[in-house]
Amino acid sequence: MQISMPISYAGGFEESARQVADLEKAGLDMAWIAEAYGYDGVSYMGYLAAKTERVQICAGILPLYTRTPTLLAMTAAGVDALSGGRCVLGLGASGPQVIEGFHGVVYDKPLARTREIVSICRKVWAREAPLNPWTKETPQLPLFAGTAHPLAVELRALDPDRLTPLDALRLIAEWKHRFGDEG
Repeated sequence: MQISMPISYAGGFEESARQVADLEKAGLDMAWIAEAYGYDGVSYMGYLAAKTERVQICAGILPLYTRTPTLLAMTAAGVDALSGGRCVLGLGASGPQVIEGFHGVVYDKPLARTREIVSICRKVWAREAPLNPWTKETPQLPLFAGTAHPLAVELRALDPDRLTPLDALRLIAEWKHRFGDEG
């Protein structure tokens, strides 16, 4: 079992990083960094990479619509390199209010978009088509799919490494009803 928690940076990045370092010493395994209005999550992930030694640094979540698939893969690879292999890429669709209202991007087909982005990220990390910009393969990073959408059970077809539903108990019951205990 791993211990994980969402990390707040409301009190400032430096204070939050000190707290994460203390939690790391106490046994924290995974620190989840949200992307909130005003600050991107990736900048803080890079800062935590420099201030911690062991804890996994997790994007919790990066919205699918705010970056191109290749940029998402490159960003995660960069944080992974800075952190010595401790990056976990958490992806999610967010919602129309944030994506259309704040980012000004059309929110459409979140499941299809997730499937496409997961596939492209894995191809970029493996140095497969459509792009082959590097000669050395990047390790396949852990991919989490975060969701609160009722269609989350369909994410099984997306093949993320893990699903982090925001309504886990209801989704597990729905999954068992639909697919049985073997799911």
